[in-house]
Order: sequence, then C-alpha cells, then structure tokens
Amino acid sequence: MLKGKVAIVTGSTSGIGLGIAKELAKLGADIVLNGFGDDGEIEKIRSGLEREYGVRVAYDGADMSKGEAVRGLIEATIEQFGRLDILVNNAGIQFTALVDEFPAAKWHAILDINLSAAFHGIATAVPHMKKQR
Repeated sequence: MLKGKVAIVTGSTSGIGLGIAKELAKLGADIVLNGFGDDGEIEKIRSGLEREYGVRVAYDGADMSKGEAVRGLIEATIEQFGRLDILVNNAGIQFTALVDEFPAAKWHAILDINLSAAFHGIATAVPHMKKQR
C-alpha cells in the first residue's frame, strides 16, 4: 500500500512513535526513525524493522528542540531517499507544575519540541511534497 513512499516519524525510538513507525513499515513505507536512546537499542530497532518488513530504515538523532536540526532531518531524508511522503510529528515532552512553580526552561523546552519542531518540519517538508504532488 505504501511501497515506494518515505516516512519520517519523530520520537520513534519508543512508545507511540515506534508503534506508528512499525505500522508504516508494515504497509511498505521506508522509514526514518528519530529520537533519543541507547545507540545499540536503536540499531536493533532499525535493523529489526528492515528485516521484518523488507523496507529501508534509517535513523537520524536530530534534536527536535533545535529548529535547524529539524530542518536538517527533513533535508537529510530527502537527500538519502530522494523523496519524503509522510511526516509524523510525534516527538513530544511533558512536564507539570503549578504555574507559579513552572520553570521557564521547561516551558521553553515544551514549546520547542511540542510546537516549534512541528512547524519547522512542516515548513521544510511541504515544498518538497508539493513538487511530488
């Protein structure tokens, strides 16, 4: 169903993001994983998806809190695979506290990862996707 398509799933080295990446791979999409974790474990996930689903799987450890890194992830994917068809902005963090106790650094990290990363990814991906129709 998705053979020949390329998907980036941010925050996909565990949890919901990994589940999404597995489903897209099962449907035949080549996958770019992104997230943090142990290098050995990430390689097991990457190579396991390739073996199990017969798709190409890459890993990019771009820091989603950095706009230029997010844009670089999109560009590197297009350079490596020649296209980008699906962008799943799954990366996210959470922190809870009373507003008067909420650290400003945590607030900015939440905005950077949960909001700005999606903006930078979409803004970079859409022109390429438009060219592909």
